[in-house]
Order: sequence, then C-alpha cells, then structure tokens
Amino acid sequence: MADPLLVVDTPSMLYRAFFALPKTIKGTDGRPVNALLGTANLVLREVAEYGPRAVVLCFGAEAAHYRVELYSGYHADRPEMPDLLETQWAASHDFFSSFGWQIAGHETLEADDLLGSLAEAETAAGGTTLIMTGDRDMFQCANDSVTILYPAKGVQGMERIGPAEVRKRYGIEPEQVPDFIALRGDPSDGIPGARGIGEKTAAELLRRYGDLDGVLDHAIEQSTPRIRGVLRDDRDALLSYREMARLQDAGVTRPPDSPTDWAAAAAAAERFGMNRLAERLREAAD
Repeated sequence: MADPLLVVDTPSMLYRAFFALPKTIKGTDGRPVNALLGTANLVLREVAEYGPRAVVLCFGAEAAHYRVELYSGYHADRPEMPDLLETQWAASHDFFSSFGWQIAGHETLEADDLLGSLAEAETAAGGTTLIMTGDRDMFQCANDSVTILYPAKGVQGMERIGPAEVRKRYGIEPEQVPDFIALRGDPSDGIPGARGIGEKTAAELLRRYGDLDGVLDHAIEQSTPRIRGVLRDDRDALLSYREMARLQDAGVTRPPDSPTDWAAAAAAAERFGMNRLAERLREAAD
C-alpha cells in the first residue's frame, strides 16, 4: 500500500502542546517554545510510525465567516489566545516549513475544512489519509481511506479512529456526525443543539430515522411533549447547526510528495534553541 498523506490540525496541536508543557521551555531569545516543541514532537512521532508521503499543517480562520452568519454565538465564548502562545503561533509557519512540511491556510474557512478537503482530494486520487486532530467533529471524515489520529488519555501516540470506533463511541455512522452535533450540541464551538436532547437520545433518534431531516419530519411521533416541542419549534435552528457542523470544500488540490527534511529540521530546532530535538533530528538525518 502507498504511503499515506498526514494532515495536521495545527491549531489543535499547538494549543494542546502549549497547555501540556511548561512555559519554562524557552528558545534562544528567552521566549517560550513549548507549543512549537510539543507540536513538532507529536507530528514526528506519527511520521516515524506511518512514514507519510507528505505532511500538511493546516491553519484557518478562528471562526468560518459563514458559520458566524448562521449563528452569532459560534465560537463567541472562546478565550483570547494567550500572549505566550501568540508569539509561537507567528513563528510556526517558518519553523514547521523547515521540516519539509507543507503549510495550508484559508482566510474564511477553518483548519477543519482544509483537513476534510485534503482528505477528499487524496481519496479521489486513490490514496489514504491520516487526519491528526483533537477535534471530534472530524470523526465525520472516517471511512475506508481516512483514519483520524486522536489524542487520548493513556494511549501512547494517537488513537486510530475509523468507522468502527465512531460506531462504538457514539452508536452512529461517521456521516451522521453533523446531524448528531446539531441535536446534541457542541459546547466547545458554542453550538447549543436541541434543548434537553443529550448524546444518548440524539444517537437513538438518528438510528431510528437516519438523519436530522428524518428526525424533524417525525417530531410529532416522539414520546414526550418536550422533545416534540423542541424538534417542532427549533427546526430551522437545528438545520443551521447541522450546516455549521458540516465541513466545507476549501478548494484544495492534492499535495505533492514531500518527505521530511531531517537535516533542515535539525537546523531549525537548533535555531529555536531546541537542542535535544536538534540532536535527535541530526541522528535521523545521518
């Protein structure tokens, strides 16, 4: 089998590394580099595990314009980026591109949309994709050619999420994830969902009726006045929430092969004061 494409939810990894590693990890300029170092190590572990044909680090808008237009509360309660992370974020393109990794960005869509679009382009070309992300919304992409690499407690490296794992975790199919989010809601994104409908009820409704449209069309059949009322009264809002949860076409093309440049990566790590990482990378280069 050909080597997979590895696409990375870079904002997710940078935030995760920033809060996981001490801010006392500093570079040559005396500023913290914990987010850069942690993200590099996370990606390098998967590069060593899977030998991808290329690595693409995705960035995007904090909140896609069309999602905010659909619902003004989308991402509204997210805190501002910490100053100590902001400086590392600004340096991340230069740092990671030195590894031979490609950078993809979008001004109006989010990193998630790029991840999904790149995976679709790879599938269309007959390839396979690994999506590295801490966002469970991306479980909607899991299929025979796309695997989610999801950080999980107690697991070395990343947990592999395919269709079977989505079914086991939620009791639904991957393609039902946007419908599931619309019903259950997503507090991390500020999507309210259907009032009073939790994860279990949302999954049961989708197994019974197939998708959100089917659930809404059978609102009158539900056993409690509360569920009947919310499905009837909030129909338009729930359809908007599903549209927000669906990934959008970012208009990408399939990225070319681009192996990790171990020597250049070692030089970049040394330039940023990551001496232990630089040593490991030089050994890999040799």
